[in-house]
Amino acid sequence: MMSLIARRKLVKPMLWLAVSGLAVGGAALSAVGPFVPAEGWSPEVISVPSPAGANSAQPQLASQGNRVVLSWVERSGERATLRFSERTETGWSEARTIASGANWFVNWADVPSVVPLQHDAMAAHWLQKSADSTYAYDVRLSFSGDRGRTWSTSVTPHHDGTRTEHGFASLFPMPGQGLGLVWLDGRQMKEGAHEGMAAGTMSLRGAFFAPDGNQASEMAIDDRVCECCPSAAAVTANGPIVAFRNRTSDEIRDIYVSRLVGGKWTEPSAVHDDNWRIAACPVNGPALSANGREVAIAWFTAVGDEGHVYTAFSSDAGETFGSPIRIDDVGAVGRVDVELLADGSAAVTWIEFANQRSEFRIRRAERTGAPSPSLSVSSIASGRSSGYPRLARRGNELIFAWTEPGEKSQVRTAVARIP
Repeated sequence: MMSLIARRKLVKPMLWLAVSGLAVGGAALSAVGPFVPAEGWSPEVISVPSPAGANSAQPQLASQGNRVVLSWVERSGERATLRFSERTETGWSEARTIASGANWFVNWADVPSVVPLQHDAMAAHWLQKSADSTYAYDVRLSFSGDRGRTWSTSVTPHHDGTRTEHGFASLFPMPGQGLGLVWLDGRQMKEGAHEGMAAGTMSLRGAFFAPDGNQASEMAIDDRVCECCPSAAAVTANGPIVAFRNRTSDEIRDIYVSRLVGGKWTEPSAVHDDNWRIAACPVNGPALSANGREVAIAWFTAVGDEGHVYTAFSSDAGETFGSPIRIDDVGAVGRVDVELLADGSAAVTWIEFANQRSEFRIRRAERTGAPSPSLSVSSIASGRSSGYPRLARRGNELIFAWTEPGEKSQVRTAVARIP
């Protein structure tokens, strides 16, 4: 049997950038001015006991209204277990188990999730092997109507029958309509495409599920996207918006968005023309946050082989975005997250790498004016073992989650009160 911890391969030109975190430098995109942080905004980051057990990793945070859910994977031998906890006024609730298996695909970047829906409903997804090939796996979905006490038998949102990759799913609540999700779908790729860069393209697809858990639709969003960058989704007053790393025929891999309008996904459009040409997947996806018609997006790019993080704002539910705002201090590994704040600004997190040191950092950005000074949430490994650090907001509380590597890795959590 293949190892439970499947490792995604990158071609050599990207190893130093996406894995070792050595992409540093001071250059920004040509459309962005010199980086000078503003004064103010310095919330205190306080470590809080994590609900995750030993040998835990792959944290994910999801919110709906005032509910924030933390999910993670715990491993024991070849067996993986998906668990979750809700944030309360007194701390994290007792952890609950959703599902477990010995044939799961467990990966540092392609991680499961648990999302709260309307009322006491919830949905969860994980990845399950479908064949012996390294990247042959399916998205499995399960639903709960009693706040996670019991869960339905899992189903897949894709029905193409191919034994290839289906992953990097982003789940989101459909107001009054159950669940929506998007995922990277490899049905057009030949077997072994990741290992040998064989012919075929990765696509982005979406589906909707009714409140009773029955699937209502499945449709294509983009027929050619980056093979292994996580997607992101948020729900605006005008409907859902999704973000992903696109891939053009000449290997430009910039961040694009698509919006659900009139029951159909719009033609994907670039958030900004970074023009990052790279013949490999950087395994670095975008993040989204929405409140009404306000949207904030954060992303990583490495034009000129210098890794930087940017954010941009939209006031029209993601139809258009303003100019990028530089977020990192010196250089970045990326792995971003973003949360809109009550005053319309945004908190952005990322992994900074400078002076041979990597940190999980946060900074506040506004539409106009310079961002605040950055704050360290925690030191963090820059390689794959630390995965993606996460950010969520619950009222005036920012919530952080990340993986601390080691012989037995551990999901850690912290909070900060917003000034």
